Amino acid sequence: MTTVTPQAAYQATNKHYELPAELFAIYLDRRLKYSSGLYTDQNTDLDQAQTDKLHFVARQLGLTGGERLLDIGCGWGSLILFMAQEYGCHATGVTPSRPQLEYIRARAEAAGVADLITLEHGSFSDIEVAGPYDAITMLGSIVHMPNRTAVLRTVHELLRRGGSLYLSESCFRNRAAYEEFSRRPGTKHVTEDIFGFADMVPLSTLVEAVESAGFSLTALSDLTAHYHRTIEDWEQRVHAARDRVERAAPGMSEPLIRYLRTANAGWGYTTKHYALSARKSRMGPTEAP
Repeated sequence: MTTVTPQAAYQATNKHYELPAELFAIYLDRRLKYSSGLYTDQNTDLDQAQTDKLHFVARQLGLTGGERLLDIGCGWGSLILFMAQEYGCHATGVTPSRPQLEYIRARAEAAGVADLITLEHGSFSDIEVAGPYDAITMLGSIVHMPNRTAVLRTVHELLRRGGSLYLSESCFRNRAAYEEFSRRPGTKHVTEDIFGFADMVPLSTLVEAVESAGFSLTALSDLTAHYHRTIEDWEQRVHAARDRVERAAPGMSEPLIRYLRTANAGWGYTTKHYALSARKSRMGPTEAP
């Protein structure tokens, strides 16, 4: 694959997230959480699934309240706002998008948690944040970073001893699928036409990077079916409001539907979605599983 610099990846990826918040509000949940939900049963709707997912992240991190948390690639702020409101966390979010930054700032003020929220604008590779943190989250962001091992080493340094990492990402099912499908037109539409830059890799590649950075892996969850259902809900919402999509972002409805359908077609065949947790500890967790 062609070598991509962090700055080039930042500039390419950012174009998707510079789209107006009004567009994402049409098809995402009320918090604008742009990643997989967690469906507890067939009656769970999108809003509840995303709320349940955020509580799941908190459990995986071992949050009890008041922790310092860093969210790398914080999107529209769903996680940092939730952790500030529900767990009293002092949460820092990193985003390359100016519209996202302004949106989160307004939401934090409205929710009365502005004093718990810190925002950093730019690529994580180019900015400096002050640790140590008790917990760091990366939900669907490492795919946009060319040097994943270097990023995870920085994350390791930013955590206090015993601190926790939660990382979720869409992956190719295995190395053979990556080699066969990564350069196909449908895949490139998602990774390049929609996101500008994304290097989706097999889970084994991510685990190797996590271990190389010095982490102990503590949990691994397969959330593929949950992401499939999440995207089904998103696509239904786009179809139900195509006129609104066109008003918010002219010409975007067809590429958006194509992106959602392409992403959902591969689950379980060529692609999977995993959540992994890790700890900055040589021995791993001391509590019983």
